[in-house]
Amino acid sequence: MLSPQFLDELRARITLSGVIMRTTKLIRAGREWKACCPFHDEKSPSFTVNDAKGFYHCFGCGAHGDAIRWMTDQRGLSFMDAVKELAAEAGLELPAPDPRAARQAEQRAGLHDVMADAQSWFADNLRGTSGEAARAYLTTRGFDGHTIDRFGFGYAPDSRNAMGQALSRFEQPMLLEAGLRIQVEGKDPYDRFRDRLMLPIHDARGRVIAFGGRILAKGKTDAPKYLNSPDTPLFDKGRTLYNLHRAGPASRRTNRVVAVEGYMDVIALAAAGIEDAVAPMGTALTEQQIEMMWRLADKPVLCFDGDAAGQRAAMRAIQRVLPLLRPGNSLQFVRLPSGMDPDDLIRQRGAAAMEQLLAEPITLTDMLWEGERDASPLTSPEDKAGLKARLMAHVDAITDPDIKALYRRDLLERFSDFAFPKREQRQDRGGDRPRMPMRGSKGGGRNGFRWEPESASDTLKRASDRAGSADMLVQSTLAALERHSDQISRHAESLMRLAQLQPQLAAAVDRLLDRDERLEEGGILPISGEAVQTPPDNACFSFLSEGSDPQVAREDLAEAVSLLVERPALDAAIAAATARFDVDPEGAFAEQQRLRKRKLEIESRLGQMARKRASTAPGVNGPPTSPGDADEQETD
Repeated sequence: MLSPQFLDELRARITLSGVIMRTTKLIRAGREWKACCPFHDEKSPSFTVNDAKGFYHCFGCGAHGDAIRWMTDQRGLSFMDAVKELAAEAGLELPAPDPRAARQAEQRAGLHDVMADAQSWFADNLRGTSGEAARAYLTTRGFDGHTIDRFGFGYAPDSRNAMGQALSRFEQPMLLEAGLRIQVEGKDPYDRFRDRLMLPIHDARGRVIAFGGRILAKGKTDAPKYLNSPDTPLFDKGRTLYNLHRAGPASRRTNRVVAVEGYMDVIALAAAGIEDAVAPMGTALTEQQIEMMWRLADKPVLCFDGDAAGQRAAMRAIQRVLPLLRPGNSLQFVRLPSGMDPDDLIRQRGAAAMEQLLAEPITLTDMLWEGERDASPLTSPEDKAGLKARLMAHVDAITDPDIKALYRRDLLERFSDFAFPKREQRQDRGGDRPRMPMRGSKGGGRNGFRWEPESASDTLKRASDRAGSADMLVQSTLAALERHSDQISRHAESLMRLAQLQPQLAAAVDRLLDRDERLEEGGILPISGEAVQTPPDNACFSFLSEGSDPQVAREDLAEAVSLLVERPALDAAIAAATARFDVDPEGAFAEQQRLRKRKLEIESRLGQMARKRASTAPGVNGPPTSPGDADEQETD
């Protein structure tokens, strides 16, 4: 058996782009390479190769792997043949083979052959005399011969041993490992799928990895209506989307991907000309499945029934996606008429009705707001407070700070409009009610003027304008990153976010990132040139001082970068809370107090960092002063 250490050494000695370039034309794109994917047809390149990370990936079909995987999938070599060829190129000697491990690897590779033969057998059964009932069911669903052949419908006969006999060329353990047969202790193995309409489930490359079966006997209630293969070495239901290999090319034409509840819905949509649909494997959407859909479209559309069960399913999807949200990626929703699935809607109203719903999806924020608003009666202040608490709990689940702030503002504004509706100006019977005198207006005060206390709104607005300057932190942090260039890559993502929050720093951030890229490529930095940032003379941070402990300096620098990014986001959130005071005074005040408390914590932490350094180094950027030096100063 080849050890992980040997395989890691092999991958490290091979340049992946050089291996792939032998058969595929690559184009340089920054630190990566790009090409039209060799695993599926496409017009614009979505296939990338990253030598630093040692893998290739296609954002269209999902093909992914390293140099060994490339040799097996694209060249068609066996695993050992691929390793032998790459090892010879890298000058590595293969370790002595382990016969038992070799047999296990060969068995796993043979599972694809098992699944391919099983699919052929199911399809033959559908065309034979035993598949008459299955063919009749497909006729009632309106599926034509082209759809039946395209999606690979088949039939599993009502027998406990028919598959075992039909696939007798494979050993029993392989049929069990593929999930086609079941082994119960003390009993003989038996076929998993019996008297069911069968559908193959493919991976992103179109290989059969599992099956789904629908029961045909109407009166049979002791078995599930739909049955999928169990998880196997080939199939993980949480990481698989039905029809992904067909929906990928279609979604590149439509710039859309549609998720429905089951694979029969997918087929009904495809038969109606809507080919960019996928479905999870009988479970709620997982994080991995959401990421797979994001590779096809920025905002996948999820279809749910318009009844209570559909609303619950939508809320589960929302809870799953909120922590994953990132700029540009979200979900959209379509509510089908109550009691109807996509097939019902197309049958009754035509494909155009479905297309119209898909063309006008509901945003994630709208779906979240409506779902929580309609979840329970809101007849008392406590009910409304509960609604607000649930909305804020959803906001807290969002990890991206910018998206979290925007969701908080949007949902609080909706809540304020709902809980504190604007009222028409009250009128007395005798006419307009007299207005209270304004500050400085004539009234009952001394000298005919009434000076009222400053309103809470004015106080909030005035307080939010008293923001301290970030120049010291900005100059110190950027200067430190220029001085310690090996730390730039560690903080690259935070620096890019900083450039978004403070566009005036974009040029300085770009120069730092360029500097990092030159270092990674082994380039030589210029001896002189324009500095990114000059450190302030009075800066006392450890990462700018000579003689500081390197570990402490790195930790302080990391914290400074984090605070540098967080502070402008806090300023924006404070301004948003202030602007919201008129519609939600209590909520706005509480939110602003919370944000200002955090801002004070940041300022306090920066002061601690500076004082910590000052306590060990009286000179700002110099070494600690010795007692002898102090005596000399006093003598002078």
